[in-house]
Amino acid sequence: QVQLVESGGGLVQTGGSLRLSCAASGRTFSNYAMGWFRQAPGKEREFVATITWNGGNTYYADSVKGRFTISRDNAKNTVYLQMNSLKPEDTAVYYCAADKNRYRYSGSYSTYDYWGQGTQVTVSS
Repeated sequence: QVQLVESGGGLVQTGGSLRLSCAASGRTFSNYAMGWFRQAPGKEREFVATITWNGGNTYYADSVKGRFTISRDNAKNTVYLQMNSLKPEDTAVYYCAADKNRYRYSGSYSTYDYWGQGTQVTVSS
């Protein structure tokens, strides 16, 4: 079992930046691919970005490509999401997730095995 705890959310103006962190504990972090998802009020959870176990492959939703960057530090058991040029439509609760297939970089919600509790990101216009 892996425990995931997100941090770094908050309120930011349009065009601003935030960096989310997700700290993992419980199992060897490098055994997992990691992903970020988000859920806005009244909407389904949607894929944001994912990264394989060693950072060798990443994959982004079209809506964030070029603005968001996912990275990981296996020595610190942490995955990051750097968010730049934020827009009001990025407002959501952001969740990190772990996939037991460390080579996969999936945008599908169902392929992830463990989830954090989420951190709120609010972008004001």
